[in-house]
This record gives sequence, structure tokens and C-alpha cells, in this order.
Amino acid sequence: MASPWTGIIEDARHYPSPHNSQPIVVRVEDDRTATVFYDLRRGLPAESFGIPFGHVCAGVFLAGLDVVARAHGFTVQERLDHAEMDFGRLADAEDDHLHLLGTVTLRPRGVTADDREALARFLARRTSRRPYDATLVDGSAIEAASAIAAAAGQRFRTTADRATVDEIVRVNQETLFDDLQHDAVHDEILHWLRFSKRQAAESGDGLSAETMLMPGPVLRFAMEHRGLWEAPGVGGLFKRVYLSTMRGVRQLGWLEGPFSSPAEYVEAGRTFMRIWLELTARGVALHPFGTVITNPRSHAAFVERAGVDESDGRMAWMLFRFGHSAPPPLAHRRPAAAMTVGGAR
Repeated sequence: MASPWTGIIEDARHYPSPHNSQPIVVRVEDDRTATVFYDLRRGLPAESFGIPFGHVCAGVFLAGLDVVARAHGFTVQERLDHAEMDFGRLADAEDDHLHLLGTVTLRPRGVTADDREALARFLARRTSRRPYDATLVDGSAIEAASAIAAAAGQRFRTTADRATVDEIVRVNQETLFDDLQHDAVHDEILHWLRFSKRQAAESGDGLSAETMLMPGPVLRFAMEHRGLWEAPGVGGLFKRVYLSTMRGVRQLGWLEGPFSSPAEYVEAGRTFMRIWLELTARGVALHPFGTVITNPRSHAAFVERAGVDESDGRMAWMLFRFGHSAPPPLAHRRPAAAMTVGGAR
């Protein structure tokens, strides 16, 4: 009899992750128990807040795992380890790359129609970098997202003020080019870029030129010749191509809440995933603006413009555009075996 983990891992591997790096791996202990790790080799430590977002990614995965398991006839019980991630371990011992996140145990339950629909939404969810159609999201969707956030001690805020939206989109665009002037961040992002459909399909991970809506040769040349970004011609072309994907942004949303420890990072990620799935169910597209959050200067500009209060350990830790767009290209995933300790890489 096949282990229930076979089908669960097959579906759970479709969780979103920064740069589509897919850092979560699982070691199946028996038919009911598995140990969950974060593969430090797939992290993003070069960026400010890159390490905390490793735990956010863990929370995103766990929220997705709960949805998947329910559709397979199980609830998930967690025993989490909230130790800080230490990427310095990789320099000391290359094989010491698995950071323990905790153990998960399956408990049998009945499957409902709602469970099956939730799984369908999870598998259909994508990041949309396509231009949006400039229509506002229905108020009921915002109310639903706000309720999910509030239940987790978070606050979901949104703005459709044209000047504010345009200014934050501008900050996001400038932040991308600013970040890539830093060698460590540039090298990290370059590592995860996939410049052709074939390369993206073969690796099964990373940011493909197709999903970023950029011609592969243009993206490759721009990334490998960043010194030309301020020059007439090449730099202007790259920026125009990038900005063309930002057409029609009418609304921005963000989450504010506790964000100062691994346990809080995990719960933040869990909340974000639940909101994303709720918006997906309502036909709403979403695209995180991660660089605005992780770049200190841009973060400060966003906080000032949006009127965010970050006192008492609270932080605006997630920012995204949301609205309506054509279906985005498929982002590839590594096979289930690559997500299992001892499986293929």
C-alpha cells in the first residue's frame, strides 16, 4: 500500500517561494510522520531580511501542506523548532545544509467538497507579473483578507490612491536596479534566473524570463552587463521592458504585524498564504514586491508614503500589487523526489 506522503508531497511541492527557490525538503519517517527542513543552499541570505523570509517561506509551505493534506484525508499536527537559521554553517561544512523546521504528523479525517476545492485553488495559484487591467478588487475580497489577517493578529491594509500607488510602484522599480548594484545580491539573483524555456524546464526552479515577461537574451545581457544600465540605449530598453509589466496597477495591499522572531515569521507566512488562496478563489491576481520590503531605504520610503506604524515590534513585512490580469505563464517545479531527503536533486 502506497504511503499517503507520496500524493501529499506531489501536490505540496507547488507552494510559492522567493525566487522560486523551493528550499523546503521533507524526510518521511513513516506513513504518518515526516520531518521538515529548510535547505540552506537554497536560501537568500544576501538580501536584508533574506534570512527571516526563510521562516516566512516555511509558514507558506505549512499553510499549503494543511490544504493539501485535508484534500488527501488528513489533518496535520505540527511540532515546530523555531531556532534561528545559520547560513554560516555552509562555510564550515558543506554537507550541513538542512535546517530543522520541525515534524508533522498526519491524522485521518473525512474529505469534504470544500477540501477538494481548496486543493484546486492551491494548485491553480500563480504569481502574476502580467500587466493588470486597472479595475478595483471587490470590497468583499478585501473584507475576507482583512478577516484572515485579523484572526492571526495581523492587519491587512490597502490603497487605491493613484498617487500613492504610482509612487510605490516607482520605488519598487528603482529598488530593483539599486539592489542589483550590490555584488552579493546581484550574484544571488543571477544564480536563480533562467533565461530560456528549456533552462527553466530542466532546472525546475528559479525565475524564468518567461514568467518575468522579458525576452531571455535581453534579461541575460542586462544582468551580465549591469554597468550599462545608466547608459543610453541598453539601460533604457531594459527598464522600459520591466516597467511595461507594471501597467494597470490600481491597488496595493500589505500586511502589518508582529515580525521579530522565527515563530512570528512562520505565522506571518502562514497568514500570507491563506490570504493568497482566498484571493485566488475570488479570481484576484497577486504579485509580491519583495525588494521594497527588504531594501532598507525603499522600506522607509514605503512606510512614510503609506503611513505605516512599525512600533512595538510590528512591521509592514509584505507588500504586493493585486487585481486582475490574464493568466500568467507557468513557473516550473522540481519533481517530488527532489523535495524528499535522499531524493534526486
